[in-house]
Amino acid sequence: MFEASQWHPVAQPADVADKPVPVQLLGQDVVLWRDDSGSVQAFADQCPHRGARLSLGQVRDGQLECPYHGWRFAGNGQCTMVPALPSFKPPASNCAKRFAVREAHGLLWVRLQVEEGAEPALPAFIAEADDRLRKLNCGPYFVAASAPRIIENFLDLSHFGFVHEGWLGSREATGVDDYQVEATPTGLRATGCKAWQPQSNLHSTAPAQVEYSYEVTAPFSAVLTKVPEGGTAPEGWREAIGLFICPLTPETSRVWFRLAMADFESSDEKLQAFQHTIFTQDQPVLESQRPKCLPLDLRAELHTAADKASSAYRRYLKTSGITFGVC
Repeated sequence: MFEASQWHPVAQPADVADKPVPVQLLGQDVVLWRDDSGSVQAFADQCPHRGARLSLGQVRDGQLECPYHGWRFAGNGQCTMVPALPSFKPPASNCAKRFAVREAHGLLWVRLQVEEGAEPALPAFIAEADDRLRKLNCGPYFVAASAPRIIENFLDLSHFGFVHEGWLGSREATGVDDYQVEATPTGLRATGCKAWQPQSNLHSTAPAQVEYSYEVTAPFSAVLTKVPEGGTAPEGWREAIGLFICPLTPETSRVWFRLAMADFESSDEKLQAFQHTIFTQDQPVLESQRPKCLPLDLRAELHTAADKASSAYRRYLKTSGITFGVC
């Protein structure tokens, strides 16, 4: 499964403190915990002894202790103690299944499968390196929709006047001007995307024509970029919103947004509240779609020229061999 070799977000670093934390990724139960160095580790949430959930255990002396028989595991997965046999030295074969984990974009990312060749890069978020922009996360949101359906909605311009009426769109201006789509190694890039928006951000006081660019940066990650409005930001600045999805099951997802904003006046809560309003307008529609998995056969649903970014996304998933959350 190609997607198992990719990085996916599973939690925020602050979520993992002194106790094991259960998460799910691509149908796999995973436990996150911090070892004696403070590093986050990711194990299969299943003790190799009798299959109990390690997330029900404790972190003791910088090691993960199984709740059933007290077996302890070091950060490298090696079992270090079998309490029923105090003098027993566990062999190298006595180990928990361990996954790669990294921290980036305010999130913890996990790879379930390591393949030969170069390690895939984390989904790009170029605005992360721009120290002039303020960064913060929104979420997580549990969504009863497949990760590909959520990405496709993020790329879609023609729903603005209906789902986000009075905010990102207006029923009086629903036309979608032509825009450009090109394939990239990580998915696609759509440029020249324009929308007439009554209130495109927290401080909008009048409707405006806003121009976006979109980029799919991994199977289940995408970034929206736009020029800050109102003339308050220096020339050359680009605000960005990253969409990072953890595919829990084929039909359920956990969603985070990463904001890189030129707004240094509003509180975190106000910026997050605006993003929350927009996404919770999308959420019931996303959860209503049938089939819940995204059809990759372009004949399964109808398409127009306004849908060419989503059609390109479906072709990318198909050629990449993605099987999770699609049909």
